[in-house]
Amino acid sequence: MTLKKTRLWVLLAAFAAAPAFAQNIAVVNGTPIPKARAAALVDQLVRQGQQDSPQLQMAVREELVNREILMQEAIRQGIPNLPDVKAQIAVAQQTVVLRALIENFVKNNQPTDADVKARYEQLAKDAGGSEYHLHHILVDNEQQAKDLIAKIKGGASFEDLAKQYSKDPGSAKNGGDLDWSNPKAFVPEFADAATHLQKGQMTSTPVQTQFGWHIIRVDDIRPVTPPPLDQVRAQIVQQMQQEKLQAFEENLRKQAKIQ
Repeated sequence: MTLKKTRLWVLLAAFAAAPAFAQNIAVVNGTPIPKARAAALVDQLVRQGQQDSPQLQMAVREELVNREILMQEAIRQGIPNLPDVKAQIAVAQQTVVLRALIENFVKNNQPTDADVKARYEQLAKDAGGSEYHLHHILVDNEQQAKDLIAKIKGGASFEDLAKQYSKDPGSAKNGGDLDWSNPKAFVPEFADAATHLQKGQMTSTPVQTQFGWHIIRVDDIRPVTPPPLDQVRAQIVQQMQQEKLQAFEENLRKQAKIQ
């Protein structure tokens, strides 16, 4: 939302001239505009990055006055009673209420420090082990893979052959380089073959996967070092909150009678 920028002296003059009401920021044609509505709009703007200030407060007042004037005209024309408008109002109202429900649930179901630490330790354990710097060549048939293995063993460049023959569009242009990765990220047959190789070794026979036939070379191996808890705490908390919210929604759905 963008509010019109107004010079400071104009805002201050308008502020001084504005009537002081205990519960309202203004009254338009007899209809009061409550302070709570202004506070909600200010809060929304602040969350979007604007700085709360007297100028913002006054700009919000002017915005709400303009809205009220237009709303009164819309009511005069019967706009709120149009079927499609009624449907949109219902959806908007539901969205606001559900957002508040979710925010309230998250606020009251924060994971404890112990829960976060336990989740971090489990994630670190799951991601543990070693990661490999791999090169591979992917071709359509076993015989072609065997021929390429023979050429490499005969002194041909693995990288040059990968650029020429590999069917993997992501790595072929880089000579088959897959960079550093955890073998768990690959299909089981590929991962099993890679983890049985030592640094500097290449598969002596082609490895078949759902994608075709692979020649795999291990360039280096290093242990996986997880980032410290402080660096990933926010992401872990968010993940746990989402899991709690999903479980909450699923439980309510199970209890609901849907016809």
